Amino acid sequence: MRKIILVLIFSIGMISTYAVPTINAEANFTSQQELQKYAEVKVSELPQPVKDAVAKDFEGATINKAYKSEKGEFKLVISTADGESQTLHANSKGEWIEKQ
Repeated sequence: MRKIILVLIFSIGMISTYAVPTINAEANFTSQQELQKYAEVKVSELPQPVKDAVAKDFEGATINKAYKSEKGEFKLVISTADGESQTLHANSKGEWIEKQ
């Protein structure tokens, strides 16, 4: 009887070690790389279509910071008229890009 209990405890212990979830370290590393590919630029250096798109779609908003990627995409940190801060992504034509 004692051996059966020990075998059951040992079996449960072995099964539970396989049920431990693994951490996906690559997903965190990729997102950090994406953050690093933007270089800060002056707001005055933004293409006019990007400035016009912000003025048109976010009336009363101001661009606080601007970043440019190697692909020519822009990341903008704006303050809306409500005082909220938002991060937007646009291409050089002033078209909005959905980022997740």
